Amino acid sequence: MTVPLRRPIPLLDNDVLRTFVAIAETGNFSTAAEAVFRTPSAVSMQIKKLEEQLGATLFLRDARSVTLTQHGELLLSYARNMLALSNEAVSRFIMPDLSGVVRLGAPEDIGERLLPGILKSFAGSFPGIMVDVTIDMSLGLRKRMEEQRLDLALINCATRPLPTEGEVVLRERLVWAGAKCGTAHRRDPLPISIWEDGCIWRSEALSQLERMKRAYRVAFLSGHTMAQRAAVISDLAIAPLPLSYVGEDMAILSAQEGLPELGSFDIRLLTAAQLNAPMKAVAENIRFTFAEKAKAMAA
Repeated sequence: MTVPLRRPIPLLDNDVLRTFVAIAETGNFSTAAEAVFRTPSAVSMQIKKLEEQLGATLFLRDARSVTLTQHGELLLSYARNMLALSNEAVSRFIMPDLSGVVRLGAPEDIGERLLPGILKSFAGSFPGIMVDVTIDMSLGLRKRMEEQRLDLALINCATRPLPTEGEVVLRERLVWAGAKCGTAHRRDPLPISIWEDGCIWRSEALSQLERMKRAYRVAFLSGHTMAQRAAVISDLAIAPLPLSYVGEDMAILSAQEGLPELGSFDIRLLTAAQLNAPMKAVAENIRFTFAEKAKAMAA
């Protein structure tokens, strides 16, 4: 009796799995390529080889999006577990003593737009470090830092007058955002969506409107950028927002629409006077993430 020869089960490459997860999470090959520091063609080749290796189609592609197949959804669960376990195992050898709790503060807009990605990336590299996050206005975060209730804080700062606290991790243009094909910017008085006193976007927007003697009214008052976005998309108001926050369903309004330029603002990193190793690790990860974002914005 002859026993049929079986091929050994192929081993999955963590580097390829990391690319696969990035595509699944972003829904876009080009965006995933930026996240894993590869070219889109290299990413496509990785996925092609992975699909050949598994004998299954993992993604459905069309002109606008990429979605997982049933096989892709099954692999995604395994891939995330394998990458997490790999990171944990490596960290036990490379940085066995790097553990603890780091208290990080951020404004709501950063907490919504940027912090989840930063923390997810950090957790994968430093599973022994826990990051406790506090969301507050920049003024409140400054106070918490002074009272030593936070170790690190990301805050929004106006560029005029030039502040001296912390370090700039990103400088971004502030723009007027309105609904695509909307009419809110034509109304008189101008309906705007802003937050309470202490918000630098509010102070810059109001000072510029008053300087040009443009009549306005606060039509929507909210400290949540998601709510402000909803007001803009619904064409109830226009709002001062970071350029990177203007989506396809919004339009950037400028002098052609009778609105003043708003300039730029800084995202600055505040750190405690004494930083231990976990705090330094979080700070370095924040610097790296914002540096990559600045490169992507400049491209």
